[in-house]
Amino acid sequence: EVQVAESGGGSVQAGGSLRLSCVASGYTYSKYCMGWFRQAPGKEREGVAEIDSDGAMNYADSVKGRFPISKANAGNTLYLQMHNLKPEDTAMYYCATDHKYCEGFADFRYWGQGTQVTVSS
Repeated sequence: EVQVAESGGGSVQAGGSLRLSCVASGYTYSKYCMGWFRQAPGKEREGVAEIDSDGAMNYADSVKGRFPISKANAGNTLYLQMHNLKPEDTAMYYCATDHKYCEGFADFRYWGQGTQVTVSS
């Protein structure tokens, strides 16, 4: 059984930084995509950043240059380093993974429970 768990959320003032971590267990695939998503109250879930086993990355325009994504441990650990946080970044952040190449934030089967990020002005 694949399990995904996020950590690292919290409250920070605008302009601050946080690092989210995600650990996926229960599988070992040579081809995979891992991604970060977020959902703010009253809004739909949106893709933030994703990275695949070849290192190809994709970012939402709203976070480009601020939220570098990285991975470690052969696809079992994922990070999102968030810099220059803005109040509009406030959301529940979710990690997702699947054994496929990334396809524009689409079709992930395995999800974590989420970690809350709150940015105050």
